[in-house]
Amino acid sequence: MKTMIDFDQARAYAIPMVTRFRGIDVREGMLIEGPAGWGDFCAFPEYDDRESASWLTTAIEACTVGWPDPVRGRIPVNATVPAVGPQVAHEIVAASGCGTVKVKVADHPGSLDEDIARLEAVRDALPDGQVRVDANGLWDVDTAVRTIPLLDRAAGGLEYVEQPCATIEELALVRRRTSVRIAADESIRRAEDPMKVAVAGAADVAVIKCTPLGGVRRALRVAEACGLPVVVSSALETSVGLSAGLALAGALPELDFACGLGTLSLFAGDVVGPARALTPVDGYLPVAPVTPTPDPALLDRYELRDPAQVQWWRDRLARLVEQGRVLN
Repeated sequence: MKTMIDFDQARAYAIPMVTRFRGIDVREGMLIEGPAGWGDFCAFPEYDDRESASWLTTAIEACTVGWPDPVRGRIPVNATVPAVGPQVAHEIVAASGCGTVKVKVADHPGSLDEDIARLEAVRDALPDGQVRVDANGLWDVDTAVRTIPLLDRAAGGLEYVEQPCATIEELALVRRRTSVRIAADESIRRAEDPMKVAVAGAADVAVIKCTPLGGVRRALRVAEACGLPVVVSSALETSVGLSAGLALAGALPELDFACGLGTLSLFAGDVVGPARALTPVDGYLPVAPVTPTPDPALLDRYELRDPAQVQWWRDRLARLVEQGRVLN
């Protein structure tokens, strides 16, 4: 598949974030064109070549062979609320049109009061919907057990808590000591055997991110292996990359939860024009047979212009291709 792509023509982009998210203010990546369309290679800069290889595999799958046939035509998605103040959180939810909201918590030590205020504002804006939180593995077991009931009360009931602690063993301990569902994200994505989470009794829900797992087909195998209900989530991609996550959600045999694919709202722009940008309408996104085509004017607008950083991305891409680190 790699021989079908002229990697030298990949376009590096840099899109500002509306609010600092996951510690970044600008999202960078490369768009790769192949015979079946486009792929988005956007492994975070801190990831090494081994971990970045699966991100490139996802981009290559999208632009060469495409995806499996879907079993549904649209996907319910959640709105995402970063670590913002309560008023902004309320505004995000009220404007989203989504019936499910994911709220970032544990953004910094001592954030509990801020997290509670944010959740109360979210519940005020969404009196009848589902609210979930994501701690990104930043709590220890005792902190998680102590904090989750407080957040559950502030939210008027939590759908689940995503990755409260870092390890599978810690998740299992927290799950046994709390009545709120536990969702595993990093523990599945970075595990050699995704079944470990289910076998250890560490989670009720599996959060599956297609892009870091190496594409739609590999993510489908991981979802089957973990043996848990699945939420498909984004890895902060452009509309080009998000379409792979939608293809995964569309191909899953069962989909019991809203998916975390409405993250384009976190970006100040996109490489795809408004008509095909993956912005939720009434809380849903469509499953498309191919990736949306970037708009040339938007590619120019959001082109990465720092020569040293452009060269860093080109060297990274060339190194992965030359090393044959693309997954099968």
